[in-house]
Amino acid sequence: MRIDRRTLNRALLDRQLLLRRSALPVLDAVRHLVGLQAQAPNPPYFGLWARLDGFRPDVLSELIIDRMAVRVAVMRGTVHLVTAEDCLALRPLVQPVFDRPLKSTAPQAVAVRGLALPDVVRATRTLLAERPRTTTELGVLLQRRWPDRDPAALVWAMRLQVALIQVPPRGIWGSSGQPTVTTPEAWLGRGLDRRPAPQDLVLRYLAAFGPASVKDAQTWSGLTRLGEVFERLRPRLRTYRDQAGAELFDLPDAVLPDPGTRAPVRYLPEYDNCLRSHADRDRVVSEPDRQRLASKNDAPMPTFLVDGFVRGKWRLARSRGAATLTLQPFARLSKKDTSAVTAEAGRLLDFAAPGVAGDIRFDDPD
Repeated sequence: MRIDRRTLNRALLDRQLLLRRSALPVLDAVRHLVGLQAQAPNPPYFGLWARLDGFRPDVLSELIIDRMAVRVAVMRGTVHLVTAEDCLALRPLVQPVFDRPLKSTAPQAVAVRGLALPDVVRATRTLLAERPRTTTELGVLLQRRWPDRDPAALVWAMRLQVALIQVPPRGIWGSSGQPTVTTPEAWLGRGLDRRPAPQDLVLRYLAAFGPASVKDAQTWSGLTRLGEVFERLRPRLRTYRDQAGAELFDLPDAVLPDPGTRAPVRYLPEYDNCLRSHADRDRVVSEPDRQRLASKNDAPMPTFLVDGFVRGKWRLARSRGAATLTLQPFARLSKKDTSAVTAEAGRLLDFAAPGVAGDIRFDDPD
């Protein structure tokens, strides 16, 4: 069976809780989504607001404070907000992503060549068992042990070999602070899973992002050679072909929504995994529009969806007693779409800047 682009779009929106806002509890939503990308503190809050009915940021903040959700580098080597259990299960599965840079010719890799990394790991764990520390502080302390090594290179190697949880107030809504880190053992009282199951990773991915190809799963995770895992799972999966003929896998009981299903306007934060978890992003953003989002270092931008596809970008500026939400469509919107985009923008302002004067502005199409 072949699946067209629109059917893939509606399936992705449905599994990403973007086709309709979900009543799932916050922690269950984070688990279902296999985390939310979180290099900056606020994107997970905006991402959950777009997906959950009646989402309140203090609920997520409490989960982080209570150590039920954590910020830790996992898929693609980037920081995600995940459940505590997923931190322990996912981090060892994606360790090859972190090992890969050590074998490169990058300046940092050259600077730590010949260093006994297990010793660095043990020293880091000892330091973090005392209390959470910033990476700058860790670099200074590690250099005392290895005075002939660059502290920045020591920190670079250490971050690749030790799972580092960013502790509050980092990641708390309305708070600020530089990243301060510790280990899962110190923060959660448990170590990483010793026997992680890559099959579980693939099944979780398909539940949140499928139907998808092997390349899609590799793009999302940062791992290679997942084809072997898919082959082991093949008897348990359903297969399709996309319009280009690529093989797609899916869970056997997963539903494909009618491609004619209405898709409401949604505002996505920068870094949202909905746009960054497939080798072919055409199911949610066309190639010309993806190029409009391109920037140095692949720095992501907040976007908005109309009829399920990226149709523009947005930015929020806050000052004392006021907030301005500026929208820049990629092309002129119809009156109906403009009305829907404006209405959802008003709800976004109510969420992001409650109790202050809000202003919605449209820039000319990009």
